[in-house]
Amino acid sequence: MGYHPGVEDDAVYLAAIKADLQPTLYPHDSDFFRLQLQATVFDRAMAAFVSLSHVPVPCSAFLMQGLCLFSILWAAQRILRKLFTDLAAQWSGVATLAAMFTLPASGTALYLVDQHLHPRNIATALILIAIERTLSQQRWAAAALLLLALPMHPIMACFGISLCFFLAVDWTYLWRSRLTARLAHSPNLILLAGVPLSWIFDPPTPAWHRALDTRTYYFLYKWTWYEWLGAIGPLVIFWLVHRYAARRHEFVLARFALALVVYGTFQQCVAMILLAPPALVRLTPLQPMRYLQLQYVFLVSITGALLGRHVLRSRPWRWLLWLLAINGGMFLSQRSLLPASQHLELPGRTSPNPWLQAFAWIRKNTPEDAYFALDPYYLAAPGDDYHSFRALAERSQLADAIKDTAVVTQVPELAPRWAEQVDAQAGWGGFQLADFERLKARFGVDWVLVSYPPPNGLDCRWHNPQLSVCRIPPVATRAR
Repeated sequence: MGYHPGVEDDAVYLAAIKADLQPTLYPHDSDFFRLQLQATVFDRAMAAFVSLSHVPVPCSAFLMQGLCLFSILWAAQRILRKLFTDLAAQWSGVATLAAMFTLPASGTALYLVDQHLHPRNIATALILIAIERTLSQQRWAAAALLLLALPMHPIMACFGISLCFFLAVDWTYLWRSRLTARLAHSPNLILLAGVPLSWIFDPPTPAWHRALDTRTYYFLYKWTWYEWLGAIGPLVIFWLVHRYAARRHEFVLARFALALVVYGTFQQCVAMILLAPPALVRLTPLQPMRYLQLQYVFLVSITGALLGRHVLRSRPWRWLLWLLAINGGMFLSQRSLLPASQHLELPGRTSPNPWLQAFAWIRKNTPEDAYFALDPYYLAAPGDDYHSFRALAERSQLADAIKDTAVVTQVPELAPRWAEQVDAQAGWGGFQLADFERLKARFGVDWVLVSYPPPNGLDCRWHNPQLSVCRIPPVATRAR
């Protein structure tokens, strides 16, 4: 799967950890990562770990990522031991899951596990251990683990709570006890009616809608047919697994697969209801289809286990071919996604990537209060591989048009500022000195990261064959 700190979502999380440790960083526009993290303790927990352990942030993040991966596989192996009695099935399921960590979960734009430390990785580990405890009838332990996951990643924790509920419920007993009638008279429904939900119906601003429209995967009813197949297909597969296990009298596996069918059906219906009415568009950024991440974890591991039982068995050459195929295929996929970066961007390792070289020079040679402007689409530029300027250069920047849009969808009050800054950088590729001076006069930016060779008139301090780091000179100095 590789290791890539500072890419994609780590633009937010890694910058927040560094800001917690060193409050003088990011004096400008830090709201683009701070506000979204109000619902999680992840950055503060990591900052506390770094402060107490004195282990630098890059090493701490790498250590925690390794711990997450181990915990996920350990929990998966414990779950598979309860579902399958044969060792070939158990270890084939674990090996398949390990190889497929970076498998996308249909149209959600989520991997099963991210290639950098992410609170979702931590939540996934805690949820899987909670599921194992649920299967062991240790429900108080499972509840404690889910409560730990909740402040780490609230949305994923809610999916974990939902799945553990469906695993723990004896559906036959509940039907006989007329659960529907009991819920109809429950005072909880009266309490729910008193929850203030008026914000859902607040009219969204045009700027927020503009940011939302950039995240096409948010809109379930705009998914392609194969993305819908990726959502509905697991339900069919788990139902077939349920029937298969019932015929073999493997009742733990049968019940587990049935719980996954019920969980998936319930969450799919919730997502379709929430994402259909235009009046509920404010709920779109909650991405209820993210429930598929847990579905895919078990789709991969159970499919791998059945393959181990019926195909691989105790034949070493079959295991060798299977492991080469799945690991090699996923490795090649990752290299094609991040072609300009090292597969393992380990702490202390010098990168040949020209963008990361520029970020490193900026981090070491510019003042902490430096305020940068750069191409608002730089994350998608050839060679950058979606590495974040804020997280890796550790300097303030004007809003970008790719990652900051995701933050804006979660924090609507940032939309006007985001739109203003992105619009001011329109036409970046043709910018000359007067355009940079306009940005400086309007926003206060005093540094730029531009292509090499740079436009005339900038005070450039460093360059490599692709990029230049320059100051915007004062107007008075240019006049002299």
